[in-house]
Amino acid sequence: MIELLNNQLTFRFPEVHQKAVCSIDFQRTLRIPDDNREYPLPPGLGRFPVEHVDDFVDKLPEAWRRHGGVFVPMFQSEALWINFSGHYPCAVKIAAGKINAVSGEPWSNGLSDDPQDYAVIPEQPWLDGFNVSEDFIRQFVAMPLGEGFTAEEQITGTAEHGGLQIIVYPMKHDVYVEHFERTVEADMDYLDMPMFSRTVCESAAPDMGLAPGGLMRQEIYEDEYSIDAWDQENGFRCFVHLANSEQYLAIAGNQPPHTPPTANNYTSAGLPWFDYYSDSKPLTGSDTLGKLTSVAAKVIEKGKGLLPDNEPVHPKTVKIISKGNVVRDGEF
Repeated sequence: MIELLNNQLTFRFPEVHQKAVCSIDFQRTLRIPDDNREYPLPPGLGRFPVEHVDDFVDKLPEAWRRHGGVFVPMFQSEALWINFSGHYPCAVKIAAGKINAVSGEPWSNGLSDDPQDYAVIPEQPWLDGFNVSEDFIRQFVAMPLGEGFTAEEQITGTAEHGGLQIIVYPMKHDVYVEHFERTVEADMDYLDMPMFSRTVCESAAPDMGLAPGGLMRQEIYEDEYSIDAWDQENGFRCFVHLANSEQYLAIAGNQPPHTPPTANNYTSAGLPWFDYYSDSKPLTGSDTLGKLTSVAAKVIEKGKGLLPDNEPVHPKTVKIISKGNVVRDGEF
């Protein structure tokens, strides 16, 4: 089952294992400059509010009622990153407008390992955007459907779905037992794995989709267990609709969160950015996603001038987040 608690989606698989639980939330963040320079990881500025579609059926488009799921308010050109948490291994597929954010392939319910089209929790702590090349993603940026910015429109030529699509499969019971419960030592080492946080503080058209924004250094890791480790008979999926700020106010009666600071304002205040290091093997990028046109380039292509608040920044404070106690080789 899927529960919505504290603006977080929690996927539970008690029929597989009592520990089979993982959670996903959507973090507000800075939109990094879209200038083809590479940037470190921006901070989390607190979770986006998440609402049940079924609580507002009389105020929602027919397509939203049909898909069910949840909805999240975003301003145009606002960015997000997806935060994964949980100790039990799960395979997670993320799509934007039914375009897989890892492989660039059309949406499908099952997993694929050629190319790999999913991330593995907890090895993958977060996903900030589209997998455009090895070691790099382009940031998820909300844009209205119908104007040609979204990955969905650039790849399919249509503006049909928008939003985010998620499906989660837990590790098979027997595989989990083999890997983590054969010895007490192995199980404890796994359960003591540190949880990572980039959080700094807690706190149009009717439909929105996600478009590729600025270039960010981030690896999406190869599945170290193999595709046969995942219980594809016990998955749950959820459609995450994106509502623009005016639509959210009309539907939910609540003001959306205030707009986040610009990358320039944030950096000028001396606040930290982040880098993450892991010894896991990264996937190669998707050729399809690598050919997408970024938001800033698309604005110029359409003759609309320049993307606002897109000045380059030079982060001076970059905090290193590492997995476990891995020692990183540096310059000599």
